[in-house]
Amino acid sequence: MDVLNSDVVGGSLQISTDVIAKIARQACLEVEGVHEVAAGSAGVKNLWGKAGQQHAVTVELTDDVAEITVCIVVAYGCKIPSLCEKVQKNVKSSVQNMTNITVSRVNVTVVGICQDLTEAPGEE
Repeated sequence: MDVLNSDVVGGSLQISTDVIAKIARQACLEVEGVHEVAAGSAGVKNLWGKAGQQHAVTVELTDDVAEITVCIVVAYGCKIPSLCEKVQKNVKSSVQNMTNITVSRVNVTVVGICQDLTEAPGEE
């Protein structure tokens, strides 16, 4: 687990990458059209085991700058490019506002589409 060390008045501040990931996850869920934040697969290796399994949110810290990758499931009918742009903006602003850590990039991977399973009016 990577931890960021920053000097503050009278001591130090440590923010775990797990905390940054939780902030990013919540910021994703705040965007209308994001059904869930879920892990995806990283290719064919996943067919034979967990070698290709990705985390739902990953955070890489380099020189006090974060690069965040989120995997989301979107609601059916959403315009995916504009939805992903909103996710990027919300994640970046939430993490920067709450932690004062600069976010260089937010990568969004759409790993699925959730279809609305409710019945149409008049169907039984």
